[in-house]
Amino acid sequence: MKIEAVDFFYLAMPEILDIGDGSQDTLLVRVAGGGNVGWGECEASPLVTIASMICPMSHSACKPLLASVLGAPLDSPTDIDRIHQNVRQNSMDLLQADHALSGIDIALWDLLGKHYQEPVWKLLGYDETYPKYPYASMLFGDTPQETLEKCQEMRRQGFRAVKLGWGVFGKGEVAADREQIMAAREALGEDILLCVDVGTIWGENLALAEARLEVLKAARVYWLEEPFHMGALEAYRTLAAQSKPIHIAGGEGSHNEHMARHMIDYGGVEYIQIDTGRIGGITIAKRVADYASARGVRYVNHTFTSHLALSASIQPYAGLREHNLCEYPVELKPLAFELTTEHLLPDANGAINLPQNPGLGITPDVLALQKYVVQTEIVVGDKTLYKTPAF
Repeated sequence: MKIEAVDFFYLAMPEILDIGDGSQDTLLVRVAGGGNVGWGECEASPLVTIASMICPMSHSACKPLLASVLGAPLDSPTDIDRIHQNVRQNSMDLLQADHALSGIDIALWDLLGKHYQEPVWKLLGYDETYPKYPYASMLFGDTPQETLEKCQEMRRQGFRAVKLGWGVFGKGEVAADREQIMAAREALGEDILLCVDVGTIWGENLALAEARLEVLKAARVYWLEEPFHMGALEAYRTLAAQSKPIHIAGGEGSHNEHMARHMIDYGGVEYIQIDTGRIGGITIAKRVADYASARGVRYVNHTFTSHLALSASIQPYAGLREHNLCEYPVELKPLAFELTTEHLLPDANGAINLPQNPGLGITPDVLALQKYVVQTEIVVGDKTLYKTPAF
């Protein structure tokens, strides 16, 4: 078959808040070919990403992504690899290319799975999938009391692990952070894993991270996530050498395979967290999962948007038994939850299992999404390059 159409839809909540919540808007991608439709999602600014799909050519290495996708053959995973190679060559200097390609790649795998009536994980070469145990991923409360109440609710819901991130943590005094983290531990009790994500708030300032190690150890934090900017590999490596028993996690900012490998090889992370909606899609994420597994580093998905993205993010490591944690956002905005008809819900054992259905096994709820569509038109000169298509 050939890729006959690629459409993208800018979806957003009526109000976008200045908080670390990626579920407030999204770019949904639809690809069509051979009588089937596949869906994907980009973890990126929707408008900027649309522009990268259709922008006029600047030069031979700065072409719009659709030039490498539309009309391309799609009969096997090898064809998806070829599309990646063409995008790298034709859009090398278009820095939004990896984000945009991520959504297209996910949709291509979904389409290919539907074409062959196989789940994506099977097309990736896995014979079976293993359950993933979700950690409830949410923001810190504005106060220790709010954090305590959030964690109490996650304990009530039966989660075995909780991750708190962003918010006020790491921005003020160590004493304030201690109150936050101890409130979380009090609510969760002794038996629930507690992880902390500081969203690169310390830049590359090693001292700010070191000042909080004793607090984190006292609260028996399992991992510290993204203490520094993505490229601050020396700071990561130095902190990892002195943080035991706390593990260092990171990698969600990787927008290509090499960045993820550098985190593994030079950053000293013990958990590599990859977002299929950023790194180039399922294709590149699977390569990173294989690389991490071979080097004794645990692979974990990064997902803070819809269950379409959640399914896509688990596929690359679905068949890796020992890599058994998954990020599971529990504070989704209505847009993100209503984006899909199906949802990946914990089973009786508290585990997440991927669908056995063809493709990603998750489909957008087109009717529910109508109210979130941001009508968009991009005109250059007297030519309309993009206008929101019909669902």
